[in-house]
Amino acid sequence: MKRTFLALAFAAAAGVAAASAFPAQAQDRAPSEILNVSYDIARELYASLNPVFAEHWQEKTGQSIEVKQSHGGSSRQARAIMEGLQADVVTFNQVTDVQVLADEGLVREDWQSALPHNASPYYSLPAFLVREGNPKNIRDWSDLARDDVQVIFPNPKTSGNARYTYLAAYAFGLEQNGNDDAKAREFVGQVLGNVPVFDTGGRGATTTFVERGIGDVLITFEAEVYGIQREYGEDKYDVVVPSMSLLAEFPVAVVDRVADRRGSRQVAEEYLNFLYSPQAQEILAQFSNRVRDPDVAAKYADQFPEVRLVTVEDVFGGWDQAQKEHFADGGSFDQIFGRRR
Repeated sequence: MKRTFLALAFAAAAGVAAASAFPAQAQDRAPSEILNVSYDIARELYASLNPVFAEHWQEKTGQSIEVKQSHGGSSRQARAIMEGLQADVVTFNQVTDVQVLADEGLVREDWQSALPHNASPYYSLPAFLVREGNPKNIRDWSDLARDDVQVIFPNPKTSGNARYTYLAAYAFGLEQNGNDDAKAREFVGQVLGNVPVFDTGGRGATTTFVERGIGDVLITFEAEVYGIQREYGEDKYDVVVPSMSLLAEFPVAVVDRVADRRGSRQVAEEYLNFLYSPQAQEILAQFSNRVRDPDVAAKYADQFPEVRLVTVEDVFGGWDQAQKEHFADGGSFDQIFGRRR
């Protein structure tokens, strides 16, 4: 009896100690669930991360938490939040889709400095998935402009994933033509002319390529390319990493207006910080994302081919300028795409 009493007392004390790891406000007010609104192709990734975070939160606070998910094209997700979707956090694939929330007062103005690496806990790049044996011998961006190649990627107007692809192709066109913008546009126009259908998000484009059998090459994030190959078979698809590509950051932020109203700030902030932990970085790397933790990155270095990465800042003057010049109504994408159709 005495041992039982002591065991119960110890367990109770341990529970108090765990709960006291976070402020009383978090213990009293933290909801039992939060919503992470994310980009289209991250379903499986966060399905693996969320239960691990729930265990982490339980250990630190003694509380149970469920992380619910919403997935779609990144820009469409941002609009949904502005229209009332109650996201506690966002894990997007493009800076502008978080920045538009900051511009609307939903996210703090200095959100990029709130977390390391410009609030991007992992990164990737546009890469190619081709059919087994690479029958069209697609090796680099230049091959996407050939008349005999059908290219699959989503609509840059609705997909952050696709904006990376468009800008990567544009950057390649500039490099190959001595920064001649007219020639770069001509090259991008040839690539766009080879796209038979524009899906709204990355997962739709994957369905078009894999399940509907349309196209010779799918362009999406490197992490997704390897994920498709794992899921559907290395005997069916080959991965091609081009000679150069565009750094694709995956920015995250607390949706402050929602988190403060719901009392979820503590758990929301902990969720995003958790993404930088070695435990989460390991999972991110297993899903073929390039990670920030140096030890985890070194462990998985062999799975990532070397590639020269350029940035939106260096080539296009930053995302604000790229958005205005290329993706706003009447911008270069509309002009080039309109001429091709």
